[in-house]
Amino acid sequence: MANTAGEARRQLSAALANGFDAGFAPQSRVIPSREPRRSAVLILFGELDKVPAAPNGASSVSAEVDVLLTRRADHMRHHPGQIAFPGGGAEAGDGNPAETALREAEEETGLDPAGVEVVGTLPAIHVAVSHNLVTPVVGWWRYPSPVAADSSESVEVYRVPVAELLRPAARGTSVLSTGTHTFRGAAFQLGPQFGGHLVWGLTGMLLASVFEGVGWAEPWDRTREFQVPR
Repeated sequence: MANTAGEARRQLSAALANGFDAGFAPQSRVIPSREPRRSAVLILFGELDKVPAAPNGASSVSAEVDVLLTRRADHMRHHPGQIAFPGGGAEAGDGNPAETALREAEEETGLDPAGVEVVGTLPAIHVAVSHNLVTPVVGWWRYPSPVAADSSESVEVYRVPVAELLRPAARGTSVLSTGTHTFRGAAFQLGPQFGGHLVWGLTGMLLASVFEGVGWAEPWDRTREFQVPR
């Protein structure tokens, strides 16, 4: 049990050092002939900002910890309007996935990369819908800086209390039906102060994987379903 933000930081570091993976299968088994685009996302935790967690938050992690999320613009080619971690495709000057994740996070939220400690990475995941090979980069916000949407890729930026996401009432399974296929994955319902948006897809599954891997997860009803609108 993490009673302070510092203890949560130590638990996160220890879990990544010991190693755990995302723990879910890709949405498609079809391997395209062309190479996927290499991308990275930043899963950034830190000491909670001024937005308090909802009452009756989960007890496995301090209510002092939050995670950075964005809402993607509706005009984006992939994952429009979805809640996501900041991130994007690698560019020629990026030396590694961490550099990609920090550069993209700065562009999308205005954060100062100098204040972010890279704690570790998770194994890369192939996202079929965008044909990206995504490396999740886990960070800790040592020196928080102001964040705001850039209006071109992100239209909202949130620092969401982890304790609120861990509440059993906030958790469920997303269900997306496309023709003859149905995709299910871990999902989270944000509180009204964050627009009540559904966190699903890669973002929801990565959050769930980190919470399980670090040992923060609370028991939740896996039969509860969130229908993803088409």
